[in-house]
Amino acid sequence: MRIVDSIKNIFKIEELRNRVLFTIGLLLVFRLGAHIPAPGIPPGALAKIMNFEDSSLFGLYDLFTGGAFKQMTIFALGIMPYISVSIIMQLLGVVVPYFQRLQKEGELGRKKINQLTRYGTVLLGLSVSTGTAVALAGRLSELDPAFQSGLIYYIPVVVTLMTGIVFLMWLGEQITERGIGNGISMIIMIGIISRLPNVIIQEIGWVQEGAKQLFPRIILIGLFVLIVGAVVRMTQGVRKIPVQYAKRVVGRKVYGGGSTHIPLRVNSAGVMPIIFAQTIMMVISAPVNMFPDNGFFIAMSRWLSPDSAVYWIISAMVIVFFTYFWTAIMLDPVQVADNLKQNGGFVPGVRPGKKTAEYIDNILTRVTLPGSLFLAVVAMMPFIIVKLFGGEIDYSLANFLGGTSLLIIVGVALDTLQQMEQHLLMHHYDGFMKSGQIKGRKGRM
Repeated sequence: MRIVDSIKNIFKIEELRNRVLFTIGLLLVFRLGAHIPAPGIPPGALAKIMNFEDSSLFGLYDLFTGGAFKQMTIFALGIMPYISVSIIMQLLGVVVPYFQRLQKEGELGRKKINQLTRYGTVLLGLSVSTGTAVALAGRLSELDPAFQSGLIYYIPVVVTLMTGIVFLMWLGEQITERGIGNGISMIIMIGIISRLPNVIIQEIGWVQEGAKQLFPRIILIGLFVLIVGAVVRMTQGVRKIPVQYAKRVVGRKVYGGGSTHIPLRVNSAGVMPIIFAQTIMMVISAPVNMFPDNGFFIAMSRWLSPDSAVYWIISAMVIVFFTYFWTAIMLDPVQVADNLKQNGGFVPGVRPGKKTAEYIDNILTRVTLPGSLFLAVVAMMPFIIVKLFGGEIDYSLANFLGGTSLLIIVGVALDTLQQMEQHLLMHHYDGFMKSGQIKGRKGRM
């Protein structure tokens, strides 16, 4: 079979094999840490004082941490603080001249931005860890009058939670540099997938007991296949802009010439808008959940609950915004036009320079619109599925078979497969995504 042959080819290439094994090893470290309890917090205490339904804010956060938040382990706060700082740094790159200059300095500027992102993650991690420890201390004292919330409690909890954030940041960067795939996205994906076996076992148990019906789940599986196919199709959709290069005559030799194209993906931003949107919604909802007895926040909680249509409409709008925002950061039409002009390339029928930049920007804007709307609709699928099926389907299953979780899993999986594909083709092996039968032959380097 093609997939089996491709997997065998992975282990024939030393560099790719080492990268894959390195990635698997670090992901196992992440899952191991997700089961090591943080000191000073009684096991299971958090589940008694917070709402961990899959439609709640804490339920969604627990989903992205792979269950570590509910169990309050050393990785309880997950990688979200790092993502939050990354969003802030990207926003600063748009409005602050200093960060704009860093983005234009190439590799040196990127390293500087990464360093500032790490410092920001440490500061935010310290703030979030301290806030979590203080909030837990108040709730735990209500749960257990004998609970002591002195330095003997605060220091271990804050240091452990903050260290877990920084360590996950380091794991993600190591996977990106020395492994395969985007490390941060891989950590989030593995955290989501780790919850899937328990959900499947739970659903099978309910069907066997007669508490839930089998037919709606069969329909949902068919819907899941259609959504996955649509996500893959949309992710790989490309709008090709034709480019021609002028010929240059030097002496008796002719250089250049020929034609190629600029590929503009329908979804150039990948899964990042989804991750950004979830982070933003968690930040917006945080004050609501921190003051559960306040009348104003009680009213707001109804609107900002993931069980509310308003929550998903706002989330969809944020996804559309960040899709355009991230696409603009990843692909600058002016820079593309300048590179074409410097290399003697031009778009047929379009004047080089400013007109070419406007032409590319116009196409990019139109191409990104269906991609952003598609991401927003798929992100809303859990809410739509639960409302359509009523009590037969809950959020624990709907989150996996549609919505943010599915987009992240499929998007990260495709990105990882594409990176493996590049390594295989570079060593003259057929990859995962080539049509036809895999022959698994190796050519000369």
